[in-house]
Formats: sequence, structure tokens, C-alpha cells
Amino acid sequence: MLNLKKSIARKGIVGLDIGSSAVKAVELEGRAGQASLTGLGYEQLPPDTVVDGQIMELNAVSQAVAEVFNANQIRTTRVAASVSGSAVIVKNIVVPKMSEEELDESIDWHAEEYIPFDINDVCLDYQVVGAGADSLFVLMAACKRDYVANRRQAIQLAGKEPIIIDVDAFALQNCYEYNYLPGPDQTVALLNIGAANMTIQIVRGTRSMFTRDASFGGNQYTAALQRDLGLTYEQAESVKRGGPAPDGVDEKQIEAIFAHVTDALALEVQKTFDFYRATTDESERVVEKIYLAGGGSKLRGLAESLAERLHIPVEPLDPFRRVRVDARRFDPDYMREFFPEMVVAVGLALRGVEG
Repeated sequence: MLNLKKSIARKGIVGLDIGSSAVKAVELEGRAGQASLTGLGYEQLPPDTVVDGQIMELNAVSQAVAEVFNANQIRTTRVAASVSGSAVIVKNIVVPKMSEEELDESIDWHAEEYIPFDINDVCLDYQVVGAGADSLFVLMAACKRDYVANRRQAIQLAGKEPIIIDVDAFALQNCYEYNYLPGPDQTVALLNIGAANMTIQIVRGTRSMFTRDASFGGNQYTAALQRDLGLTYEQAESVKRGGPAPDGVDEKQIEAIFAHVTDALALEVQKTFDFYRATTDESERVVEKIYLAGGGSKLRGLAESLAERLHIPVEPLDPFRRVRVDARRFDPDYMREFFPEMVVAVGLALRGVEG
């Protein structure tokens, strides 16, 4: 079950982002353009609980899901979740012009050319995003069935109802569109940097142009600090999050390690831009701005470093830019600390906002 429709409305849903390091939940209410935050939660996961989008420890994840609802008094049980990683394929394809019924009947046949898995082993959904004189432009997403079933089972074990299984990249885009109201010709890159994976979504106006998941994230910084400085995992995590350097470690050593890993991260982003430029029209080549999201995006100086390396303006993506947040209910300092991690969950929660 993959579902790419923009909204389902009528009843509220909770956007649930099951990442490699934490479970995030967001509940919104209201109509399009007037959404208000009514529920927010964050629950850390043990290392290696989720690997490359696949849940390895089902009970640990279901317990975290239950806890994030209970601890934050989120009573809605309907959930929109999402998938990412190497088991997810997103493609823009062109097919001959046909009726909706004909496309629905033939989409598996068209998809087989682009999916490196047995078509019977995947969940598939699509959207028609444009039309030419004799062709249709179709955005297609597919995911291995066991990954989708994996997500659904973890949610159901927590006593919740999975209504939608989306794709991280589209939830990221949904959050961006709602909060930034992009112009039709504006081309940006959305970078969601998690603990273990990075989703790169290139968007022109409100159309997804290119999507890539890369096995790169905040864990690379932690591992480099451990390896090069002999730090424990806890020490490396503390340093990465801006804590003081341990005794005997020079600040310049830390800066050199950060710079080296950021070079590798920038290379992954540049590689994605090169793929994009190789597969799109001349008029659509320029990425004007990069928006950063995810826990890995909070690394000190990362936005400035990427802007310098890629020669493109970089700024944080604010998932609550156009969402009403009651400061009496939700501590502003807590919101500032965790808002980069909430982007996908907000994008998923918006699927339940009417209009």
C-alpha cells in the first residue's frame, strides 16, 4: 500500500516518521493554509533498530511508537507513515496518452522497465503530473512489499491504524510546498539529512523533478570522530552536537574531521545535481536554493559549509513556518531544538488537513 494523493481529509491523522535514530509524531488540525499544531512527540531509538529503512527490531519500534503517543497525549490513532532507502524507487516516466482506466491497467507493465525488483514483490502507486500532445508525464513510486508490511506491522503492534504509507521524499516536498508556497519556475533542492540516510529531492514549483536516497548521514560524523580521535560513541555524539572537546582533543582536530566528512556529503549532493542535469531540459537545470532538514542538518556550520562548497544559497527548512503553534502548549525552545527533525512528520500530517 503506497498512497501518493495529496490529502485524505475528513478525519485527523498523525504524521509518523520512523527514522533510523528516532520516532517523530506530528498532529495538525484545520484547513489548508490554516493548519494548527495539536500534537508533537519525539522518541529516541536504540542504534541499529532501523537500517536502510528496514525495521530490524519490530518490538523496539512499536514500543517507541506507543510511547510517543502516550507521553504526548496524542489520542488520534489513524497514522500516515512513510518509507525510504534502497527498497524505494521513484521515477518520472513518459507514457503514451491514454485514459485513466487504461493507465491504471497498464502501469505495472510500464513500471517494469524502471524497477530492478520483481513487479509482484513491490507496492506501486503513481500520479499523472502533466500531459503533452500525445504523451502523459507520470510520477511513479514503488517499494518492496516487505518494507511496507514492516512499517504497517510496527504501527499496528502499537495499537495504531496505518491509513497511508507515503515516501519520505514526497512528505518532505509536501512540507516545503505548504510552508513556502513556491512559484511555478522556482527550482530548489530539499535535503533531509538523517542519522544514516539522506534524501535529496529536487522540486520545480510543485513538481518533483528528481529524487535520490543516499547512504550518508549524521552517523558518518560520529564514526569519524570515534575512529580518528579514539572517542567513545557517547563522547563523539556529544562533540557532534556542539559539546566541549574531551581532554587531550584539540578543537582544530575536530574542525578538520568535520570538514573532511562535509566534503564527502557535498560530493553526494553534487553527484545528485549532476544526475539531474543529465536527465532534464536546459531550462530546468539551475537549482536556485538548498533547504536543509533532518537531525544531521543541525551540525554546526553545515549550512555555511555546503553553500561555500556548492556555490548555492543554503538555509534551514522550517516545517512550522505557516503552521500555527501555541507557545503556551509547545515550548518555543523545544520547538527550535527539534524542528529540523519534524519535517517529514509535518509533511505526512498535512495529508490529513482538509483542502
